[in-house]
Amino acid sequence: MGVVRSTIGKFKLTQVLPAPDFPDTGAPPLSTSRSEYAGPNKSKVWVETYRFRQDAQAYEFLSLLAAAARTSNANTQIANGIGTAGFATANEIVFFKGSYVVTVKNVNGQPAYLNELALGWAEAIDKGEGDIPVLIRHLPAPDEAQKNAVYLANFTDLHRLPFQNAVSDAVQSEGNADAVFATYGPSKVLLIEFHTPQLAADNDRRIIARIHELWKLGQPAPTAYKRVGNYSVFVFDAPDEQTAKKLINEVHYEQVVQWLGENPNIFKEAEKHYINTTLGVLVAVLKASGYALIACLGIGGLIGGLLFSYRRAQQKAVAFSDAGGMLRLNLDELTAETDPSRLLRERN
Repeated sequence: MGVVRSTIGKFKLTQVLPAPDFPDTGAPPLSTSRSEYAGPNKSKVWVETYRFRQDAQAYEFLSLLAAAARTSNANTQIANGIGTAGFATANEIVFFKGSYVVTVKNVNGQPAYLNELALGWAEAIDKGEGDIPVLIRHLPAPDEAQKNAVYLANFTDLHRLPFQNAVSDAVQSEGNADAVFATYGPSKVLLIEFHTPQLAADNDRRIIARIHELWKLGQPAPTAYKRVGNYSVFVFDAPDEQTAKKLINEVHYEQVVQWLGENPNIFKEAEKHYINTTLGVLVAVLKASGYALIACLGIGGLIGGLLFSYRRAQQKAVAFSDAGGMLRLNLDELTAETDPSRLLRERN
């Protein structure tokens, strides 16, 4: 595995135990391991690791473990924290990171520093894609939905979900679809993403026929159903049809196109990217130049106004002289003198 270490914080590896059995919850892991660590206060902790082929398979296993824990503790919620995401109970921490799922269990009832050990293990694991499956983010209120969502990757049937309805019999994925199930109070939302439009269309016809059949038989059926692109969206147990439609309308379908071979439009995309980048730079330069021009004109006008006011004040303070700036003697006594202190007094 490459993540087993002899010492992690206050814990020391004491022995490597037989690998745990993997429950029938979907794609089996590539490898499993179980190690025992001794910590403070004579505590013993087991660390179990499950390595999968894909990050999505690891998250599927995490969500199913959380659903199982929720049967005994309804407050069990998946949240971001240790690793990429995980959950915790009184004596266990479970997290997923990259293609790994790790469980850290207190096995002898003594106080244990589970967080410290879990963080130490998480640091030694490659983060992979570093995110939860994108399908969960397309649910209504995805941050809240993640706390209780159960995810299935490339499923063949829906029997592993914690909720079952007869309409599920109409879904035929051929292992080429993903699903996520989440609860919103009394309402339940099942979102299925088929990987091809043809598969989505075929299942849509079967699902609609099955719903009409359940109505005729008087059996429980979805409160609302709608196909959105390659998505099939079901709402169960909603208090009314308006609530169900509101949940469906909050599902956002985002189409992703992937080329199996070389993208034939790669040069067009590169040219478009170059043009957009060049235009962006040109617009940024014009904006910067405009702002600089406005700033210069504003500062220049302010300085010019201040200078003009200062010169005007100087001119008012200095008396006008027609003698080239020299003192003019009022010998002819024809010019009125406004400042008597500057007149020459007559001699007796």
